[in-house]
Amino acid sequence: MTAPHYAKIDNTLMRGARASRNFHPEFSFPDADVILRSTEGTLYRIHSYTLCTTSGFFNTMFSLPQPPRCKEAQDQNRSGPTCGGGEPDVIPIYESDFSFDDVDRVLTAAEKWDTPGPIASIRAAITCPELLASDPLRLYVVAKHFEWKEEAKLAATQTLRLNLHDPIHAPTLERLSSRDLLSLLNLHRRRRDMFKKLLDSPERFAAGNREFKNAMFAEFDRRPLGDTLGVNVGQSADWPEAKACWEASCTMAGCEGLNYDRVATLRQIRNCIDVLPSTIED
Repeated sequence: MTAPHYAKIDNTLMRGARASRNFHPEFSFPDADVILRSTEGTLYRIHSYTLCTTSGFFNTMFSLPQPPRCKEAQDQNRSGPTCGGGEPDVIPIYESDFSFDDVDRVLTAAEKWDTPGPIASIRAAITCPELLASDPLRLYVVAKHFEWKEEAKLAATQTLRLNLHDPIHAPTLERLSSRDLLSLLNLHRRRRDMFKKLLDSPERFAAGNREFKNAMFAEFDRRPLGDTLGVNVGQSADWPEAKACWEASCTMAGCEGLNYDRVATLRQIRNCIDVLPSTIED
C-alpha cells in the first residue's frame, strides 16, 4: 500500500487553493502546511506539527521520505495542489455531529489514525443520557471494542430494556465477539431464570396461580428490566391473569377469604426484581 504523500505548500499555491475551495473558517491557518479534506468536501488547513503530536498515524507518515515540493494539478474532478506522482496531499477526514452514527464513524477514523485524544473525549461523553437511551446495544459494542469496562457494564444494564431476540438487533449483535455476546446473553438469561425461580417460591404464591406467574415470566423474557410488569408503583399490570389472581378466594365452605394480599404480593415481586443481577460479570 502506497503511503500518502506530503510536502510544504507555498503561499501562492495556498492562496489559489483558498480561493477555489471551501475552507473551514476556524481551521484555516495562514502559515499551515497541510490540508485535510472531509468526505463532505470541507478543507482544513492546519499545521503538520499538530498532526504529528496528536496522531501516531500522521507522526509515522510525516517521518517517511517526501517529495520535495507540491505542484499544481488539474483534472475534471479536482483542482488544487497535489504532490509527486499525482497523489493528493489532501487527506480525507470525517465531519460529525454528536449522534451515534457519527460517533461510530469518528471512532473508526480516530482508531485508524491512532489519535487517542478524540477517543478519550468520546469516552468521557458517550454515556450521556441521550446516547445511552438512544441505543445502549451499540454503546455496549463500542465499549467492548475499546475495552471500556465501566461503560460496557452501564450499557449492558440499559440493554435490559431490549428483547435481544428481536431480529432488528441482529446486525448490531453480529459486531460483537462470541465472548462479549455470550456475556450479554447470559445476563439476560440469568435474570429471567432467577426471576422464575423466585416466583415459584411458595413464600410468594402459596396457592399456585400458575397463569399469573406464566404471564409475568413471558413479559420478563421479552423485557428483562421488569419495568413493564406494573409492580413498580404498587399496581399490577392490567392483565386478565392478574385480575384473576387478586380475585381468587378460598374454596373452603364459609371462608371466602382472598388467596393473596395484593399489596404484600406486589411488594414481594418487586423484591424479586431488586435482587436480580443487573450487569455483566467481569
